[in-house]
Amino acid sequence: MALWQLDRIRIVLVEPAGPLNVGAAARVMKNMGLRHLVVVNPQCDLGGEEARRMAVHGADVLAAAQVVTSLPEALAGCERAIATTGRLHRQDQPLEPPEVALPWLLAPDPQASFAAALLFGPEDRGLSNDELVYAQRWVRIPASDSYPSLNLAQAVAVCSYLLHRQALTTALEQTFPAQPPDAAVAPLAPLDQMEGFYRDLEIVLLKIGYLYPHTAASRMAKLRRLLHRAGPNSKELAMLRGILRQVNWAIDRGSRQD
Repeated sequence: MALWQLDRIRIVLVEPAGPLNVGAAARVMKNMGLRHLVVVNPQCDLGGEEARRMAVHGADVLAAAQVVTSLPEALAGCERAIATTGRLHRQDQPLEPPEVALPWLLAPDPQASFAAALLFGPEDRGLSNDELVYAQRWVRIPASDSYPSLNLAQAVAVCSYLLHRQALTTALEQTFPAQPPDAAVAPLAPLDQMEGFYRDLEIVLLKIGYLYPHTAASRMAKLRRLLHRAGPNSKELAMLRGILRQVNWAIDRGSRQD
């Protein structure tokens, strides 16, 4: 059965150091019907013999991997992103079980322009706080307290399986619907548009004195979480950006009059 929802999902590996892990990740992606692998600033040879040996029949996924230099570049065009983490964080962002959060990455409509991403950090440190803020939701795979950190390829395998299982369930429900489908929901604004808005917002908030340079990063992280929960679509985001432009105009006009 063709699971079209999986074609809209990117598996993003941030600075992976082990070619065996990258090859194994490509293999399990092939197993589970995922084909879009994006690697941010790889610290190993993706085309080397070790990676290819582990990929086996997923060699085509590995060969087609997109290599980028930054996380925003990996997320360009995405509406939704979930980050994985093995650590507990002292932030307001909740850590969700993967079976709860991951179905949110699946496209609701085959006709909609939709892309989503699932982020995995480097083997030695995982995703940093600065990297985690690019995602709207965070997941943590439940594991033993005595050794909670999973190997990178294992984490990709667990999450890929859950995505495949949910996509299969959705496909079966659409083939044999129990009730009429819900009304179409407007897609979320792409994450690259959101990043542009966050940059404009920070500039305005610094101008009016709500933010200070030494605390701007932590305050902006909280605002990101608020807006991620709100989930604005493109029209709503355009309205918010219009407000920012008007505020910026009023600030500049006031400065000229002074």
